[in-house]
This record gives sequence, C-alpha cells and structure tokens, in this order.
Amino acid sequence: MFQPTTRAFEGATFSIPAPSAQVPFASAKPTRAAGMRGVDIVVDLGAEIGTKRWWRGMGTLGAMLAVATTVAFHPAPIVKPAQPELAPTQLAALDTISIAPLAKSPQGLAFHQPTARVTALAEPPERPRIEVTARLRDVDSFNGALRRAGVSAADVANVALLVAGHTDVKSLKPGAAVDLVLGRRTDKSQPRPLESLAFRAAFDLRLEVNRSQAGDLIVTRDEIAVDDSPLVVAGDVGGSLYQSARAFGLPSRVVASYIKALSPKVNFQRDVSSRDSFQMVVEHRRAETGETETGNLIYAKLGGKRDVELLRWVHNGRTKFFLADGSSAVEGMIKSPVAGARFSSGFGTRFHPILKRARMHAGVDFAARSGTPVMSTAPGTVIFAGRNGGYGNQVQVRHASGIVTTYSHLSRIASRSGQRVGAGDVIGNVGSTGLSTGPHLHYEVHIAGRPVNPRSAKLPIQEQLEGQELARFKSELQRMRQMKPIAVSHDA
Repeated sequence: MFQPTTRAFEGATFSIPAPSAQVPFASAKPTRAAGMRGVDIVVDLGAEIGTKRWWRGMGTLGAMLAVATTVAFHPAPIVKPAQPELAPTQLAALDTISIAPLAKSPQGLAFHQPTARVTALAEPPERPRIEVTARLRDVDSFNGALRRAGVSAADVANVALLVAGHTDVKSLKPGAAVDLVLGRRTDKSQPRPLESLAFRAAFDLRLEVNRSQAGDLIVTRDEIAVDDSPLVVAGDVGGSLYQSARAFGLPSRVVASYIKALSPKVNFQRDVSSRDSFQMVVEHRRAETGETETGNLIYAKLGGKRDVELLRWVHNGRTKFFLADGSSAVEGMIKSPVAGARFSSGFGTRFHPILKRARMHAGVDFAARSGTPVMSTAPGTVIFAGRNGGYGNQVQVRHASGIVTTYSHLSRIASRSGQRVGAGDVIGNVGSTGLSTGPHLHYEVHIAGRPVNPRSAKLPIQEQLEGQELARFKSELQRMRQMKPIAVSHDA
C-alpha cells in the first residue's frame, strides 16, 4: 500500500512511507499568498531537511523566538499623559461626593458657582397651598390654635362665628386636632387665606368649613352614627375582683365606681369570696368610624354571700345609687370622715389642753397626718367654708332632716359655700389651725341646732323613692336585669 522513499542525510538513511493512493495528502510545498507569489516565507521544516531553503526557515523561526523572548522579559512602559494637579477647592468638592465610611464626620456640601445658564429669581417661589394640623394644648383655646397655625384674624373670627351655632368649642379637649388647608397669598406680608377646615366637634359630629367660589366660608355638618347600647359584663370574682373586671377591658375608674357604690352595703375583705359573681352595666358608645367611648357605671350587682344590686338614678336633681327596694344605698352617715384615722377624743366635758380648764367638747376628734383628705359624711350643701375663731379653718354642711355637720382645724378647704356635696366627697384636709395641739379633725353633728354624739346618735339620713318614681325605677331595674353580658376569654 505504501511506497517507501529513501533519503540520505550526512550518511544516515531514513525510510519514509509514501501515501496510499486511496488517502490523498496535501502537497509538501506550502501554498503562497496571491499577493506574495515571488517571496517564499512559509517553510515546511518537515520537508527537504538540510537544504538551503530548510536552513533559511530555521533561521527565521529562531529570530522570531528571540524577538518574543526579548519583549516578554523587557516590556516597554506605556506612556500616560500627565494630569494637572487639582486645586484645594477642587479637592474639597470631590470629597463631598466621594464614598466614605459612615463613621467619618461629614464635610458638608461645597458651594458651586452658577453657570451662565442659571437665571436668578427675584424671590423664592411659594407653595400654592399648605396642609397643616393644629392641636389644642393643655392651656389653649380653639381660636388660639388656629392663629398659631397661621390663620388670619379675620378668618378665625368668621370660623368661630360659623361653628358656634353647631358646637361649643370650649368643650374640645386638649390634643384635639384641626385639619387646615391654607391657600396662596397675593402678598407675602399678608397671611394665607383659609381654604378649608375640619375637626371632630363631638363624638357624633364632624364639622367642615370650606371656602366657596364666591370667597365666602361655609360650614357643613357631618353626622356620625353612634351605637349607644350599654356595655354589660359579668363574671366570677376569682382571685381579685379588680383584675377580673379589668379583664373585660373596663377602665379602672369604672371598677373603682363599682366598689365605691357597693361599699356601704358590702365589706369586700370579709363578705366577698372567689366563688361570688359580679355584673356591671356601663355607658358605652361606638361610632361608625370605629372610635369607642366608655361612660359611667349604670347598674351594679354582686351575687354570693351578700346579694346586692344597685341602679343609678336621678332623684331631686342629684344622681345616686339606689337599692332594689328604692332606698338609697347609703344608710345614715359615714362613721369616719377621715379614712384610716385614729379616734383620739370623745364627746362630752373634758379638760382643754390649751385653755387649761374644763370645757364641753361638742364633737369627736380623729387624729391623722396633716394633709389627709376629709370627706363629707352624708349628702348635703356647704353652708360655710372659711375661718371660724378657735375652730380654725372650718367647713359646715347642711343635710336632710335638719342635720348639720362641721369639720374643723383644716389645713386646706376644698369646698365653697353653696356647693352640693355627696357622701364621701372630699371637702378639705386634716390640719392644726385654730386652738389645736396637733394635726387632727374636730367633727361635730348638730340636730335642730344642738350638738349630739356622732358615735351614738341615730341619724336618719336615707332617701326613699315613692309613687310613680318608684314604679319607673323598678321598670328600669328590670330592663337592666334582662341585658345579656358579653363573652370574654380569661385564657388570653
């Protein structure tokens, strides 16, 4: 298949097989480019070994390797044009826009001078309208909040006149928000005109004031639907009546009112056990906008060792709690006008420690620290509040059935003449004014103008509902009994 070819090189003989006729090979001579037909550059070093042409090819290869080696080990530097040095102001400008660690203190922004394309404004432009919220402070007024927000005096006067026919702005509580929109003004020396105003005037009312196209302010009422259904809760006393009642979400003041209302009939430390039950009906309002408002206690019931139920009722212009039979919850007077005080001196003739002689002691004394609150022992009207000789600061209260109580040696008077007070209301504080050897309360009770012993005299101070008023009271009490309490999970 192969035809060998024998070639001689310096006495050595090599045999190279010839290609088969069936497998054609390319010509041993290189192909020359069309544009370089007279120059033989490419030499096949595998052919014609030892010839002049072969040695020229070997020399060309050696030269190319030498050039490549020289360039690889001795590279020429790349020439870069020199940049001009930056001025200090240019370096500062670059520093303001460079990326630096957050811990590095900022250098501030550099001021760049405007170019010729920048046109200076005669005055800075103003926003066409401003939206702001004015809030009433603890010691503030509706008009004052508007003026502080930038509303002109003329607009404030117009708004006050418009809303006066719909609500009393004096009833707004601190923190109430008034949303305002102030429009564009024609002159910077003038305040912005009021475009619109909106605020919650009451729990069931929102007022809006808008400026019409004619420039007049117009008030609009937005009635808010309110559900006035009372809140009814019932549960077991458990480990703590206070905590069990608070678990329903009742405010602490409502729970305190419940305990205070039942206190004249129930000793909570002795008569109440964990197995007893309680029920309360409380004023409650829920607006369609989602807000809720909890009012006062209406109905109170305690079931167990002592079954007691009370209903709040307005009698002779005063709101009180009455028992199921129509009698007032408070039977007679509170025994001690000072909670936790020590009984220090009784009623009758005694030796006066200051006057140094025997003298009638027309009342009883309760020793307590100066400043301890003093309570009215029964509902009534204050007929005197001021300085009264040796009694020092004194308060006198007239009650039903011709009974008058006096509270003397007070350090502070917390009531005024003509004021209506209820049983347990604070009317002053324990002191040592007048003929007194130390802080205490001198307490007297007078019936038909004569002093009696408060610790032994029978004091018939208890109101009773009668006739049609009693019938209305019992009807309302039955309605309270039929109300279903809400459900609450104590595991949450």
